[in-house]
Amino acid sequence: MKMFRLAATAATLLVSLGAAQAQTTLRIGLAEDPDILDPTMARTYVGRIVFAAFCDKLFDIDEKLNIVPQLALSSETADDGKALVIKLRPGVKFHDGEPFDAEAAKFSLERHLTFPGSFRKPELASVDHVEVVDPLTIRLVLKAPFSPLLAQLTDRAGMMVSPKAAKAEGDKFGLHPVCAGPYKFVERVQQDRIVFEKFSDYWNKDNVFIDRVVFQPIVDSTVRLANLKSGGLDLIERVLATDLKDVRADSRLKVATAIELGYQGVTLNIGKDKAKGPLSQSAKVRQALDLAIDREAINQVVFNGEFQVGNQWVNPDHPFYQKAVPVRARNVEKAKALLKEAGVTPPVSVDFLVPKGAETETPAQVIQSMAAEAGFDMKIRVTEFATGLKQAEAGDYQAFMLAWSGRVDPDGNSYIFLHSDAPQNYGAWNNAQADKALEEARLVSDPDKRKAIYETLAKLVQEEEPILYLYHRRIIIAHTTRLEGYKQMPDGLVRVVGLKLK
Repeated sequence: MKMFRLAATAATLLVSLGAAQAQTTLRIGLAEDPDILDPTMARTYVGRIVFAAFCDKLFDIDEKLNIVPQLALSSETADDGKALVIKLRPGVKFHDGEPFDAEAAKFSLERHLTFPGSFRKPELASVDHVEVVDPLTIRLVLKAPFSPLLAQLTDRAGMMVSPKAAKAEGDKFGLHPVCAGPYKFVERVQQDRIVFEKFSDYWNKDNVFIDRVVFQPIVDSTVRLANLKSGGLDLIERVLATDLKDVRADSRLKVATAIELGYQGVTLNIGKDKAKGPLSQSAKVRQALDLAIDREAINQVVFNGEFQVGNQWVNPDHPFYQKAVPVRARNVEKAKALLKEAGVTPPVSVDFLVPKGAETETPAQVIQSMAAEAGFDMKIRVTEFATGLKQAEAGDYQAFMLAWSGRVDPDGNSYIFLHSDAPQNYGAWNNAQADKALEEARLVSDPDKRKAIYETLAKLVQEEEPILYLYHRRIIIAHTTRLEGYKQMPDGLVRVVGLKLK
């Protein structure tokens, strides 16, 4: 009998070990640690990558940038453009088992609109109120027509959270987020890992093949790549362009790329500069800094020519790019002349806030060198990204190397940074003509008419220089050949549905 019990115990252990070994875990290396995991309050690009694993939206985009349903089934805009009716997907549950229905969608949208400090409020500013039409239909009643609304709902403004959990957690919701995505939150250890496990009641569970997803922030790109090569990670984001050749030469790795929807640039502190330095006081000084920079040289020297230079909030291939406002060629002599016209004596000292990481620090150093030739002393101050955002909000900088991951609609790349009342207008630029253009572009659906409005805005921005748009990254994702089904889209997100690990 004793021998039988031992044999039975051994058999049980073997079954348990077999089950444990069958568990698949996708380990993703991030270039930064995200900010808060609350879609209402979050701001970072890296956070959007994490949200894609656990927080479904009303709509998503496909590879051709078409807007497609996710938690919604369909939408219909009223003839006057002042209402949007959305049919919701039936049978959806939140991670806490609560049903996703019209009441829950109404709650999530109203939370985005009313929660103190919400970063989604300006994205949904056109929404007057949300009505429940029936258990699976909502109507968004608008203050005025708002052409980018559907595009806004493909991102965090369209993310749905459990009303029960959100009410219980309040402003601590980001510590225990509950959404309706493919994976549910398990734990987070700051600067170390964020762990998710497969949600068994996910509406699209037949296309979820991996049991756990673990995100690990590793700021150093060399260390991140080394972990991928050694098998410690299965996928990494933001591979350096200079490492592409090495990655492509490794038969154990694959590369997926796309030119981003967003931009890389330098935000200039115009309205909050406590030191009242020349950069904030004169558009001519800001133009001089622009003229000191050779964008193509940065692309070639730092990024092996893999990126795309630009000077606007959309890349030159985008249908809303303004060809009438081309990239300025570098002109050091003209830059010096502008400083003289502005009555400024070089060197112009600039507190240059730069997020930690090779992809930001290296181009910042090149900009520093270029700008010095024109009479600028760019004093680089490297900070952790989230810390830098807080300092930018407080106005504790003069120039800020700041990226934007991009949105499908041009409004999503411009309004929140350039409108005088927008929360991410870190430079506190205030221009009534620009505000008018940004507001008018939201009222118009016709692409040609909208493009004409944005041309006016582009000319104002080039004259005033609140942001020096520099280049558009090639999104470079590297992953092990064990990972199957991965495709990269221009929004830079890592979508985990449909992926398999061999």
